[in-house]
Amino acid sequence: MSIISIDRTMPAMTEDRQLRPRRILVLLLNLASWIALGALMAQIIGSAGWSWAGVTIMLLYLIALPWTLLAFWNAVIGFFILRFHNDPASYTNPALKRTDLQAAITARTALCFCIRHENVPGVLARVKAMRRSLGALYQGRQIEFHILSDSTRADICAEEEIAFASDPSLHYRRRSANIGYKAGNLRDFAIAYSDQVDFMIVLDADSLMSGAAVLRLVRVMQANPNLGILQTLVTGRPATSPFARIFQFGMRHGMRTHTTGIAWWQGSSGPYWGHNAIIRLRPFVAHCALPVLREGLPLAGHMLSHDQVEAALMRAAGFDVRVTADEFESWEENPPRLPDFIRRDLRWCQGNLQYLRLIGQRGFRPMGRFQLCNAIAMYLGAPASIIMLTVGIANGLSGRHGHVPHALAFGLYFGMLILGFAPRLLGVVDILLRTEDRRRWGGGMRLLAGAATDAVFTVMIGPVMMVAQSRFIFGLLFGQRIIWEAQQRDDGAVTLREAISGLWPQFLLGLFFGSATWLVAPGSLPWAIPTLAGSLLAVPFACITASPQLGAWMQRVRLCSVPGEGDDFR
Repeated sequence: MSIISIDRTMPAMTEDRQLRPRRILVLLLNLASWIALGALMAQIIGSAGWSWAGVTIMLLYLIALPWTLLAFWNAVIGFFILRFHNDPASYTNPALKRTDLQAAITARTALCFCIRHENVPGVLARVKAMRRSLGALYQGRQIEFHILSDSTRADICAEEEIAFASDPSLHYRRRSANIGYKAGNLRDFAIAYSDQVDFMIVLDADSLMSGAAVLRLVRVMQANPNLGILQTLVTGRPATSPFARIFQFGMRHGMRTHTTGIAWWQGSSGPYWGHNAIIRLRPFVAHCALPVLREGLPLAGHMLSHDQVEAALMRAAGFDVRVTADEFESWEENPPRLPDFIRRDLRWCQGNLQYLRLIGQRGFRPMGRFQLCNAIAMYLGAPASIIMLTVGIANGLSGRHGHVPHALAFGLYFGMLILGFAPRLLGVVDILLRTEDRRRWGGGMRLLAGAATDAVFTVMIGPVMMVAQSRFIFGLLFGQRIIWEAQQRDDGAVTLREAISGLWPQFLLGLFFGSATWLVAPGSLPWAIPTLAGSLLAVPFACITASPQLGAWMQRVRLCSVPGEGDDFR
């Protein structure tokens, strides 16, 4: 295997030295918060007398807390950078500073659309839109479009060949077997083309990027030979489905502060989210082969969530992995209905939990190992919370609970709400404080109306996802798996039957917890409403947020609208 050398320039070494105090600060902020909130919880539990239930609740609380705290501090750091720095993107990603954004395109780049059983006209429309946008800015031959298909259904394969194979400007390749899922598809391409192509831009079937965004990525990679992966900040495309519309409104605000924060302290060991990113092909082929997890144990087989492992391996090989924290014409589509959202999330859950089989292996740098642990922690909070509630209810029904100091308990309750909502709220506040951005979002009142709608949406969906994730994780222990299939991307109603068949566990668990709370501590019912409402109303919530009529009304009044809505390109 050839040796790929990396020139660690003086600016890069200086940046590495700057990251150390930043990371220490983030560690101290999180550790201090974890200890303080843990001490508060211990005081609340201890006032009623320690028992097996109290110890269990305490341990589970400490396990579930870190991911929430890290998300909070990422958003706080990102908010202050956005407020007080003239160029947050370049400040948090020095690779942008070293780039001439008018430089000639000399590197060969492949734009790779990964598809499997997708809506072919929809994919073709996005490819054509990107080709038009790129063609308006660049007429060279260094950038080419590749369709990497893993479809096996005969009808879809035939449709793909008519749409893609007949177009001489597109390179269409279909594998006969979906070995390794999307990651295997990309790796097969990378191995075949590593001598012909310098970079590949990874795109999902629902991805879309402007020509300017594509050229920017290529130029940054050309100017920074030590850069292995450059991830863009992906935003949701304007949606007609109420569910997707509300979800991406909140995510867009939360992700802007969050991504700015992580870019500041993660630096050259940043995240890779698996799409809308550019990768240097030769080191990817040389160093980023994914393991196949041995059968006979849970979570075996090919990796479903390939991105963070590939990023960790790329960084371990000495190449930088960075994220651009600004919104620069890089989009995706979000699931249009709650059942589709749950299916996608559970696939991510299974993929992230596969990292449990990797974190103890050699070959990762500390930050790479942290990224894997952080991805796992995303899904630990749900089962920990369910078990905490169950233990607390069981302890209460047994009559062994003592007096709980209400002031401390309510203080902790509201503190946790603030931690959870802070990333979105800080994103909204940042926009409200910027006159031009406020206009782009439709004005202050419309922005606040959207934020209020998103807050209700977040309260409702939280318990639904908590139950879905917990149920799935427990199922993984007994061999339950999700296979890689195409996502449902088209709008459509959720029938009552579909909602009930998928969400009856949420309703029953909400009914159980609500009844038990009424028996044990009826005075706590008002405080339990945010948790109970999402579970008890999961079925109507799924139906209402998929309603085409509601979506049309939200479009008409521009509720939860985002900048660029109505733009033909998107």
